[in-house]
Amino acid sequence: MSESSTTTVVERADAARNRQLLLNTVREMITETGVEQVAVDGLAERAGLGKGTVFRRFRSRAGIFHALLDDDERAFRERVLYGPPPLGPGAMPATRLVAYGRARIRFLLERHAVARAALDHNQSILAGESTLSQTHLRMLLGQAGVDAPDVDSLALQLTGALEGPILLYLPMPPRPDSARHIARLADSWQILIEHLCQPTPERKPETDRKE
Repeated sequence: MSESSTTTVVERADAARNRQLLLNTVREMITETGVEQVAVDGLAERAGLGKGTVFRRFRSRAGIFHALLDDDERAFRERVLYGPPPLGPGAMPATRLVAYGRARIRFLLERHAVARAALDHNQSILAGESTLSQTHLRMLLGQAGVDAPDVDSLALQLTGALEGPILLYLPMPPRPDSARHIARLADSWQILIEHLCQPTPERKPETDRKE
């Protein structure tokens, strides 16, 4: 390996360590003082890194929280794709639809302040921003045999109920009420999916109907 290649590898390893250090540090700060108190200067000082390093890595305060959320998103995706049922493979499609919605609602609302802080002031909250949700729901709806004229549109609408527009604009009550709030929304999702996945009774022929 050439000297330049060795230097590049070392720089990449340093960058990865700095990124993980900053993410670990910001998690500690959030636990101690809340999202509102996290600032670039304070994060840099506590992590023992220069302010410029933080800006090069995240570009803005919102970028810090976006990276934090992205880190959690990767772990969530692993649970969905490879974890145990019913969230992971191995359960009936309708059961997985319920489990996914319940888990996704809990995931986002437990990170409500972080998710809002990850939004740039000029950035809109997009419906279905998470490609995983829309793709996953579309697959499970098809496997569950949901009778809908346009399953793609149905998956998009259901995705909107689990992602930014609705959940991030909802005010979150303080604990312990927040846990009950999350549970109610998760229960409502389950009711919706159970009704959606109910077998449709076969329509009786016209000749069998009473006048």
